[in-house]
Amino acid sequence: MENYTFRIIIEPDRPVGYHGFVPLLRGIHTCGKTIEEVKKNLKEAIRCHVQGLIKDKQPIPQEEEALELVQTFSRKELSLIK
Repeated sequence: MENYTFRIIIEPDRPVGYHGFVPLLRGIHTCGKTIEEVKKNLKEAIRCHVQGLIKDKQPIPQEEEALELVQTFSRKELSLIK
């Protein structure tokens, strides 16, 4: 049995709720009122997408040496004034 891992990103979606997406699977986006709802929606969307790939005899993308960073800037660093 093979396991597949997909990185998901969930962000606040103003004015209320959350937006989630899968960077590796283009077009997989969903939203929900709670993080749990978005996770559930993403799981179903990923399942449907991968089942379609299998049906069409397409390769299933894999995360390979993914690097994810969060970059922080001070207000001064972002200023155009030197």
